[in-house]
Amino acid sequence: MDKAPHPDLSVILPSYRNAALALASAEELAAYLKGLDLSWEIILVDDGGGDLAREPLGWTLGRGRLSLIRLPQNRGKGAAVRSGMLAATGRCRVFTDADLPFELSLFPLAVEYVLGRGFHMVVGDRTLPASRYHLKVDLARQLASFAFSRFANHLVTGGFYDTQCGFKGFRGDVADAIFSRSIIDRFAFDVEVLYLALKYRLDIKRVPVSLRRNETSSVNLVRDSSRMIRDVFRIKMHQMAGHYAIEEMRDLLSDDVAADVARLTRDRIRPR
Repeated sequence: MDKAPHPDLSVILPSYRNAALALASAEELAAYLKGLDLSWEIILVDDGGGDLAREPLGWTLGRGRLSLIRLPQNRGKGAAVRSGMLAATGRCRVFTDADLPFELSLFPLAVEYVLGRGFHMVVGDRTLPASRYHLKVDLARQLASFAFSRFANHLVTGGFYDTQCGFKGFRGDVADAIFSRSIIDRFAFDVEVLYLALKYRLDIKRVPVSLRRNETSSVNLVRDSSRMIRDVFRIKMHQMAGHYAIEEMRDLLSDDVAADVARLTRDRIRPR
């Protein structure tokens, strides 16, 4: 197969005891990506469920590839996404839920913003006016998500109100820097990721999302809310202790500025 060593797009789909849905989503996404002028890989991450068969490993289609990572035990969505992100090789890397809850057009859009327009991150934001989300989610879950986002915003991610949307994309080197330092294994990992992005003043593009299905939510509003609150306090403690210093992030941001200066200088002296 003619496959670039660093595909344009990597998509990470974490799954826990949801093999049939994860495989169906991978096939649906592969069929969609096959029609685009992109090289890509889809990485399924089995978060200790043990129900994903070996057949997907190494499966290929056109300019794409489907592979599988198995975690030996259940560690949480954050750990599964981290494993997938660090194993990925794409120049743009996106994670979303195993049921592909949002419109598939978000994937090429993320590639355009990251690779074409120079953003470090692309994040789905359910609070944007153009988003279509709340009509398909029950009121209790909406209120819990709103309350948690407000709490996290107050304590850690000031000014960023939708921390939990399940669609986030990264430039490859940014993903390596963030996920090599992240520690939160469960649902509050999004807060940590956004905190790190805001700490280093990354260029973040917020995009509206339209919910088309909602089949994989395994959040228990009582049990998991308390875990998430504890994890936000862990993030705050790590922040205060200075444990989030990432030298690689400073380097890549400096390289970005140097590249922009070189490009502008080159364009300025180009013969007319």
